[in-house]
Amino acid sequence: MDHFNSLKNYCEEIGCICLENEPMKLHTSFKIGGPARLFLRPQNGETAAKVLGKARELSLPVMVLGKGSDLLVNDRGLDCAVVAVDATCAKVELVDETTIRCSAGTPLSQLCAFACQHGLTGLEFAFGIPGCVGGAVYMNAGAYGGEMKDVLKETVHITPEGTFETADVSQLELSYRHSFYASYPGYCITEAVFSLKKGEKEQIRRKMDELMDARKSKQPLEYPSAGSTFKRPPGAFAAALIDQCALKGKRIGGAMVSEKHAGFVINYDNATCEDVLKLIEFIKKEVKEKTGYELECEVKIL
Repeated sequence: MDHFNSLKNYCEEIGCICLENEPMKLHTSFKIGGPARLFLRPQNGETAAKVLGKARELSLPVMVLGKGSDLLVNDRGLDCAVVAVDATCAKVELVDETTIRCSAGTPLSQLCAFACQHGLTGLEFAFGIPGCVGGAVYMNAGAYGGEMKDVLKETVHITPEGTFETADVSQLELSYRHSFYASYPGYCITEAVFSLKKGEKEQIRRKMDELMDARKSKQPLEYPSAGSTFKRPPGAFAAALIDQCALKGKRIGGAMVSEKHAGFVINYDNATCEDVLKLIEFIKKEVKEKTGYELECEVKIL
């Protein structure tokens, strides 16, 4: 029996959902990606720790997946065990009057709605950002002048050795679209704690609605994508540089630079990973030649 079968049998024994050769395009916002050798969905953090520990014991490669909203998976698929910590593990609770604890699999929209419901301000910027809390912490997600590091207090993670640890925000090396977890992928975020401020529910709701309306008017939400494709270069904006190069509407295969927002590469017509990668490289080359700026991809490519 190979080690993947051993892990599969173990997961079935402990009640963890286990799928073989599961298409990753079903689990990424880009709707692109070949099959994962094993796709595992633990029902809580404790089960996730057991699954990760067993995979480590068997020396199997593992990828932890949230909502797959900032991810491009290759067309061949992933020869590893994908551990999905998504909405099936969602849990949000008040710790005290201004502190919220939630599981890593909690959708950001659910966290923001919970904060609003309890009259807590600080997370409005995150309303409408696709993905889950774990992924947002992993990349220090941000928008409209706010970032996760502004409101994050601490995290709980599983170490590569399989133990649970609590990490203060000061230990997480949060910077523009980066965290400690991006540098050390052997860690798995299971919880995050946020420190917010008291506010007026109606004002919070209005701000959230305003930002959502702005997203809908400016971003191609009607097409599959991974959100903003490129990081913001120092002293400029990626979308403006791409627009300056007249690349809106540029297509390679089924991938296209959005005509609505030049910072988005979208899955316009059954794009493959190869289509998207070729278009990204074309954009980087054009922008470098015509503006002198070097664009860095924000999307994680597997």
